[in-house]
Amino acid sequence: MADILQILILGLALGGVIALMGSGLSLVFGVMRIVNLAHPSLIIGSAYITYWAFKMTGADPIVMLPIASVIMAAIGVLLYRLIFERETKSAKYSEMTVLLTFALAMMVEGLLGALFTNTQRVVSPDYATGAIFIGDVFIPTGQLYAGIVSLVIIAALSLFLKYSRLGYAIRATTQNREAAELLGVNVNFICILAFAIGIGLAGAAGSLVSFVFSFFPAKHWEWIAMLMSVVVLGGMGSILGTVVAALLLSVIAAFVGTWIGATWSTLTFFLALFIILLVRPQGLFGEKPELA
Repeated sequence: MADILQILILGLALGGVIALMGSGLSLVFGVMRIVNLAHPSLIIGSAYITYWAFKMTGADPIVMLPIASVIMAAIGVLLYRLIFERETKSAKYSEMTVLLTFALAMMVEGLLGALFTNTQRVVSPDYATGAIFIGDVFIPTGQLYAGIVSLVIIAALSLFLKYSRLGYAIRATTQNREAAELLGVNVNFICILAFAIGIGLAGAAGSLVSFVFSFFPAKHWEWIAMLMSVVVLGGMGSILGTVVAALLLSVIAAFVGTWIGATWSTLTFFLALFIILLVRPQGLFGEKPELA
């Protein structure tokens, strides 16, 4: 029982971080139907911001989180205006964004590689290597703090979307873009805002990732399959679904990695993506598309 509880705790702690990593991806798709394959590369970009701030000034990664989020949100606004604002009403917009964000991911990886090389990095604050012991069970403080902060940010995002006027506008745009526009919602501004929030969430995730995982520029290719699995299983555009799917898959992957082998844990996410696309393409919390 102690072993099972230990695996469950580790899976849930990492699941919170993965949920935050996927929430921005899910929000951006829900509002603008942008399949952002560059999302993990932007998370790594934020991790480098946090890493160099820690190395040069000793700034705590959690303290750096709001700063990294604002920097990445500003980058998000710039990216949206330069790349994604055109052809938003095109019937093939989602398909176009797959190619655009794939190219963007390659460019970000190349830029990070040129600036920082492909050496693996990790931020090492004191709590990153500590642990809390409860009997025979231990909780790594780094993963615990990252998981708690991730869930707090997601809860704040959910409250913002549910109760604020801008949140109403974002949800209205997600449900029916044309109807929201007819009701006076400035859809273009809402799209810019939602994209900035989505990339800002990537910035927040990057600060936490910097001390939970080791990272290097090409790491994003490993993460994109994991995040797409979480977002698709939860239901594209559903923040709640993303959280549930991240926690569920992380726990399953933790058990698979412990009982079968670490190399098999990543397969959990690929297999989940494959099965959900065959059985329930709309995901756990997504809406079934209507047939024409």
